[in-house]
Amino acid sequence: MPSNQASLGALPFRFRRERVLIVGCGDVGTRVARDLGPRVRLLALTSTPARLPALRAQGILPLAGNLDDPASLRRLAALATRVVHLAPPPGEGHTRWWIDPRTRTLLRVLRQRTPPRSLVYGSTSGVYGDCGGNWVVESRTLAPRTPRAQRRVDAERLVRHLGRAAGVRASILRIPGIYAPDRDGGTPRGRLLKGTPVLDEADDVYTNHIHADDLARACIAALWRGKPQRVVNVNDDSALKMGDYFDQAADLYGLPRPPRVPRYTAQATLPLMLLSFMSESRRMDNTRLKRELRLRLQYPQVFDGLVQKG
Repeated sequence: MPSNQASLGALPFRFRRERVLIVGCGDVGTRVARDLGPRVRLLALTSTPARLPALRAQGILPLAGNLDDPASLRRLAALATRVVHLAPPPGEGHTRWWIDPRTRTLLRVLRQRTPPRSLVYGSTSGVYGDCGGNWVVESRTLAPRTPRAQRRVDAERLVRHLGRAAGVRASILRIPGIYAPDRDGGTPRGRLLKGTPVLDEADDVYTNHIHADDLARACIAALWRGKPQRVVNVNDDSALKMGDYFDQAADLYGLPRPPRVPRYTAQATLPLMLLSFMSESRRMDNTRLKRELRLRLQYPQVFDGLVQKG
């Protein structure tokens, strides 16, 4: 990690380490903090008072604030030298479904006084929409099909504008399905135990994955190595159809393989959220992740990570 002592020399001693602010410090954010450790001064925005002791125990300075309450974010101005933004946009009940007001609010505050040197935004691979199983590079035209993906497109646009207007080196990470054995809901075991069906081979879609630890490492790499206003696909090397993924996971866990159903049956019986994932097929290219961020995946194949802890 490069030294920044020369540029920070005029600051009070307590600020001379890089100050990294994590917004949306959930599972992945805490992994980012764990990997950064004492090399930097860690801060995290939280709207949950009950989380304050846990964050302090991890060596993180908690900052009480809520992205839905702009007044609570004023202290963030000029506070951090680098920012990791992993907070999701509002849910489906948000009336203006095409914008992300939380990112708008956060970036407005970060532009005040001295903006951070770099900002990493965790977006979603859903911004690509359905690609018919084709390989997808970052320059592909976006075609979001859901309100949540549309809000991410809005957030991406805002992040890139901040980078150009305020000289912030902004990185956008497009993230597929996150998994890890030690993450809540981070393996397919629960779905297999429920016997949730998958699509017939003829209707099946390609799905993409990233281990939570590799994602955290990608966030850190982007903070220091990301090119200005650059988009990076953050996914492993797997190229699996969804049904094959669950079949292999069932074999790994010694569970029955899920039933296969045609698409018309799935549309009549499965939840809308699950159907949305079954309606988009793409294989993400991760060349930029490896070449530009120089990230060597710890879990290049999804099953490397699924067996990590049994």
